[in-house]
Amino acid sequence: YGLEWIYSPAPLAHPLDNGDAILFDRSVGTTGAALGADADAYWRLVAPVARRWERIADGALAPLRWPRYPFSMASFGLRGLWPARMLAETLFRGERARALFAGMAAHAILPLERMPSAAVGLVLIALGHRFGWPIPRGGSQSLANALAAYLRSLGGEIRTGERVDSLAQLPPARSILLDITPRQLLRIAGEQLPGRYRRALGRYRYGPGVFKLDWALDGPIPWRDPACARAATVHVGGTLPEIAESERAVWGSAPSEQPFVLLAQPSLFDESRAPAGKHTAWAYCHVPHGSTHDMTARIEAQIERFAPGFRDRILERSVLSPAAMEMYNANYIGGDINGGVQDLGQLFTRPTWSLTPYRTAAKGIYLCSSATPPGGGVHGLCGYFAAQTALHDDP
Repeated sequence: YGLEWIYSPAPLAHPLDNGDAILFDRSVGTTGAALGADADAYWRLVAPVARRWERIADGALAPLRWPRYPFSMASFGLRGLWPARMLAETLFRGERARALFAGMAAHAILPLERMPSAAVGLVLIALGHRFGWPIPRGGSQSLANALAAYLRSLGGEIRTGERVDSLAQLPPARSILLDITPRQLLRIAGEQLPGRYRRALGRYRYGPGVFKLDWALDGPIPWRDPACARAATVHVGGTLPEIAESERAVWGSAPSEQPFVLLAQPSLFDESRAPAGKHTAWAYCHVPHGSTHDMTARIEAQIERFAPGFRDRILERSVLSPAAMEMYNANYIGGDINGGVQDLGQLFTRPTWSLTPYRTAAKGIYLCSSATPPGGGVHGLCGYFAAQTALHDDP
């Protein structure tokens, strides 16, 4: 269906102030070798997770249930349930390994002192070593186009540009799968839900937002360490203490002066993403829920810190605040791209306490958004498990 994955030579780079960058390689050994004295500790932490990934994923990326591979899950949980900062400072002696792990764990959008932030770091590291972090040629729209083409090949119909304010607007169906948040479920289907379930949905917690920038550039980002140009993704944030401070700040009233920035530079590896001789890049940082702070200067200063001359290459920029993110996608409440807080209290119990969280309290109505396990990310598993539940109920 036209989908093509592109793999950069290294999935990730993480620059440091000394002008050097940590290069996260597909090989566990190669990555470990770049971490100096922490090479063996990195191997002991990461290699078992990557090697047993299929067994671990069966439990870690699924709704709450007794794992089919309890010993593999137990070994993962012994580390994954730790706060990321505590795990990194306990296992690693050097700044490089600690910084690399902090950047991975920061994808959780949790304070790195909170459980289970280490689990997110371990999952992303394992995925990077096992499969890489590919990007779709032509951008994420190519992925959506391929999925749409596959659906149509099965006889499916897609209708866009129609706002749904009530389930009464939908055609009759045995099963309805809703890719929305609990707040929207209450709005469009509240009349069909019992009071106890409505109250549980009303207690659902949304997390920090994001502030995103897209750039048209006159050339590639001039990283101080050229190795950064080998990676499609770059973590811009410095050391573990700096990243931890940034991620802690977004749970308060004001974002960090030096935010942790997640950056992608796809045009280095996909010529279709920019005109000849030009480049594109995008980045975002985490901010407090619904924040109105303009993070443009802070994000660009962080990149300039590791890539002097970056600002001079900016031709145009597009800005998306948390409010603009929510306008772009109504599921991003307050700019929350994870679809709700992903801490221990709401990781497997999203949107409510249930062994089948995709099934709502109304017959034939299911949730398939990231407000269900395993939460935010580009993995499709929320929809997969929701579909499995619907098929089980009405085969």
